[in-house]
Amino acid sequence: MSKGIFVVMEQRYGKVQNVGLELVGEATRLKEDLKDDVVAVLLGHNIKGEVDKIFHYGADKVVLVDDPMLKDYVTEPYTKAVCEVIKAFDPEIMLFGASSIGRDVAPRVASRVKTGLVADTTGLRMAKTQEELDKEAAMGNATPERALLMTRPAFGGNIMATLMCPRTKPQMATVRPGVMKMIAKDETRKGELVEFKVDFTAADMNVEIVEAVKSDKKSVDLTEAKLIVSGGRGVGSAEGFDVIRDMADALGAEVGSSRACVDAGWIEKDRQVGQTGKTVRPDLYMACGISGAIQHVAGMENSELIIAINKNESAPIFEVADLGIVGDLKQILPKLADAVRKYKAAKANS
Repeated sequence: MSKGIFVVMEQRYGKVQNVGLELVGEATRLKEDLKDDVVAVLLGHNIKGEVDKIFHYGADKVVLVDDPMLKDYVTEPYTKAVCEVIKAFDPEIMLFGASSIGRDVAPRVASRVKTGLVADTTGLRMAKTQEELDKEAAMGNATPERALLMTRPAFGGNIMATLMCPRTKPQMATVRPGVMKMIAKDETRKGELVEFKVDFTAADMNVEIVEAVKSDKKSVDLTEAKLIVSGGRGVGSAEGFDVIRDMADALGAEVGSSRACVDAGWIEKDRQVGQTGKTVRPDLYMACGISGAIQHVAGMENSELIIAINKNESAPIFEVADLGIVGDLKQILPKLADAVRKYKAAKANS
């Protein structure tokens, strides 16, 4: 019988990425219903030092595959390693981040082990708890399947669809970064380390990595930003984002955007927030000139504090905002940015 909630951790340059820790946190919540262990699968080279961190964020067990061939992400070696882990441990559920890496490796793994995959999910829950399944079995019912219900946007984000594929194992999903929450870090938490060997051959490496170069971009990934100032169609133009950037500079925040601005070519794609962009949960989210379409709201509604600025007093964004300002963002933001800078200067001099 398949058992265990497995999370494929993502590491870059030898450091575990937040999306994996978020999924470990979500797996601990699924664990309450399934009564299964949370198992993290860590692939890389000379990364044993990251294992304790994964335990601190909730994993019961870490399966470590350490090999020089896994130092940098390459499709074929990583696919083979994950498939070998599945064959050896027979997991019930396997989760991947819906990052560039997860979106590349997960469908290949699903194809090779002949199971289903629900991509780009934003919600996970069990159809029935283990207690409910046990009761049905005690009444003589045929052993029911333990179905994972996976919710994702469909039809361009206009509806949310819930899918399941319980008859093949593992049940697999990719999950958007920033959607799930990490549990509180506990440095006293320990777990079991299993070092798993995969027999790689030269044929498993189908590309040659000449050099890995880190981007020199200074901007923080939106999914990790604590403060975000976003602009929408009300900004008016690419130049209109100057006032958004100035507000972000005053706050020490990152710049975000609605899809309309990206489609218009006013700002880069990696700044897009929403169902077809990035899901964020910062401490502060300022929505400036954003109407509040459901596709955008789905990507930022879990922010701790939402401030909306819009000329239209009936804009849907005000329904999710903690504080709303009706007015022209081009008049409001410069004054607000000036006030923030004055406040910071006064506080520094006090």
